[in-house]
Amino acid sequence: MNVRNFLIQSYKYKPEDMVILTDDQSNPLSVPKRDNILRAMKWLVTDAQPNDSLFFHFSGHGGQVRDLDGDEADGYDETIYPVDYATKGHIVDDLMHDIMVKPLKPGVRLTAIFDSCHSGTALDLPFVYSTSGTLKEQNLFKEAGMGILGAVAQPQTLTLGGVMQGTFEFFNKATVGRGAEERAKKTKFSPADVIQWSGSKDSQTSADDKGGGVMSRAFIKCLSRNPNQSYKQMLNSLRDELDGKYSQKPQLSCSHPLDTDLLFIM
Repeated sequence: MNVRNFLIQSYKYKPEDMVILTDDQSNPLSVPKRDNILRAMKWLVTDAQPNDSLFFHFSGHGGQVRDLDGDEADGYDETIYPVDYATKGHIVDDLMHDIMVKPLKPGVRLTAIFDSCHSGTALDLPFVYSTSGTLKEQNLFKEAGMGILGAVAQPQTLTLGGVMQGTFEFFNKATVGRGAEERAKKTKFSPADVIQWSGSKDSQTSADDKGGGVMSRAFIKCLSRNPNQSYKQMLNSLRDELDGKYSQKPQLSCSHPLDTDLLFIM
């Protein structure tokens, strides 16, 4: 079962209320080219009102580019690739956030699934949650500490200058990362209920096979087995579904602070 059929059968979405873009369409407006994707994103959120429930699903190629506005703790923006990316370019997370998140009013719900590489924060939602239901914080200071310990533990391979340079680089990265995280929480916050499920961390790739993207399939399987799960339970279900088969770790992020013990609804 694909995502379209799952939404129709299990959540009573209507086909006439959907825009589907796939590579095999004969209609050029239904092929996932850059302009068509952006047009469909705008269509999705236009005139959305409180109590409206919106759904976005992307299964395809994803990547990363250098962050230019200082809102990424790791220094990279996440992207998705249209089929014409070689001539039209990719679509950056900042743009997707501006189109699909910023215009939404309080009370509007948007559920987004990104089944693509480097998709952990593909919508730039600033509140990312762990499997324990707690808010994740950037772990760059821990990374910095490990870098220092590694340098000191092997003094024969590094000069003092090397240790000092490594220390500066790690702490500089940690300081920038913390500032970017706080900036994102201020600039990317939204009172609308925007939830993103992604197939991997920003640093990971996402797998697919003959049946399509494994994250999309896991999402359907987990909700089919148990449609009444909390956000925390759903995140753990997705992780368990892929554990041992794939190295990627599904992620949960939100546009505002979230009680992950609440029931996940679409």
